[in-house]
Amino acid sequence: MTLDDRRIPLIYQRNIRARRIILRFDQSAGRIVVVLPPRATYDEGRRFAQAHRAWIRERVELLPEGVPFETGSVVPFLGQPHRIRHRPKARGVVWCEEGEIHVAGRPEHLPRRVEDWLKLEARREIAEIAHAKATQIGKKVRRIRLSDPKTRWASCSASAELAFSWRLVLAPKWVLEYVVAHEVAHLREMNHEPRFWRLVDDLTPHARKARDWLAEHGPDLHRYGRSDSDRPIEDPLPA
Repeated sequence: MTLDDRRIPLIYQRNIRARRIILRFDQSAGRIVVVLPPRATYDEGRRFAQAHRAWIRERVELLPEGVPFETGSVVPFLGQPHRIRHRPKARGVVWCEEGEIHVAGRPEHLPRRVEDWLKLEARREIAEIAHAKATQIGKKVRRIRLSDPKTRWASCSASAELAFSWRLVLAPKWVLEYVVAHEVAHLREMNHEPRFWRLVDDLTPHARKARDWLAEHGPDLHRYGRSDSDRPIEDPLPA
């Protein structure tokens, strides 16, 4: 779909449990998902989307401009802006130096290599903080998993497995530290009772400040690089 000279992808998804056509706005990918019930056709889905262009325009106008992982782009790493530099003749893969992320190899591999490097750095930073804070409270982290969820930054299972968004490595380190401390605290308190929050405060001095930062700036982290995993944000509009 074209809106004011801007092309918006329409992604069609068949859902056997849907009773009507539904539009969902996938904010992180900047696209519209058209959910089709079993008997609806693609043409009907497209006409439905066209009939609700005003609804789509309102949401698209709120989107910050995407920042692809390409040479010249500026992306945050631990809260500090870094410019991506393609170094086709250099040896190695990706390294960080003096405010720049250098990427060797063929240009078509650059986006994937930058994202892979950020994920590796995220795992390294998170693992170091998580194990140290778990030791503080006499607990052990069984496993750390990274993904790219759209609706939460982290989680903790009853089996002591911690899951985090790799995009936290884009945020300031004190924000990342708070999120890790929050999940580590769940190793002892699987709730959000006052004792849990007191434990979080014991593990990090940045709890309130970090929560405020995530509320204001967290959604902005999803505009960096490609984002093609997990489900879209749902904002259903009935047919």
